[in-house]
Amino acid sequence: MANKVLVVDDEKLIVKGLKFSLEQDGMEVECAYDGEEALEAVKNNEYDMVLLDIMLPKLDGMQVCQMIREFSSVPIIMLTAKGDDMDKILGLEYGADDYITKPFNILEVKARMKAILRRNIKKEAAPVKSNILTISDMKMDCDSRSLYIEGKEIYLTAKEFDLLELLAFNPNKVYSRDTLLNTVWGYDYPGDARTVDVHVRRLREKIEKNPSEPKYVHTKWGVGYYFNV
Repeated sequence: MANKVLVVDDEKLIVKGLKFSLEQDGMEVECAYDGEEALEAVKNNEYDMVLLDIMLPKLDGMQVCQMIREFSSVPIIMLTAKGDDMDKILGLEYGADDYITKPFNILEVKARMKAILRRNIKKEAAPVKSNILTISDMKMDCDSRSLYIEGKEIYLTAKEFDLLELLAFNPNKVYSRDTLLNTVWGYDYPGDARTVDVHVRRLREKIEKNPSEPKYVHTKWGVGYYFNV
């Protein structure tokens, strides 16, 4: 089945170019040209990937990404003309899975997309088995990739879930930031260890009652992170 992609950018030439190129690879592509239109599209459709520009009318890409993360874990790649580290960190904090700076090479965009889609396919193709972890008031279903705390579903990005899954299934094992980066993101990921810090902070904001005094994901100062209740 063809992957369904939403391309969001107010520059119609960029949208047209991305749409044409992705369709050449057999993908089904829909388009949106402002933040409100993008948000409605994700609410009303199932996508395998969203390419989301930051500088958008009505709602900017950061706002859209944050609002999508309240109800969906669809992979999001941010597209932006801003290239400094702070913008990259902010994009990841709002729940983006990856980040590409304009002007970009369409081959790089497709390579990043395919890497994320490939990881998702591998997870879906895994043998069907009961893979539910219940710890204290947390229930983690790794087959459906769902997380519940006190019976309430918590929406995580793909990377947030991967990170929590690794830590939770290996309680009290301390992982360095570099080990987490290589294990969860892969050795070919162009980011650095700060990516891990951003995702841990974002994860704590979602699962901890008091992120500054975490119950689940703890810091071993000078070493890395570990899971314990």
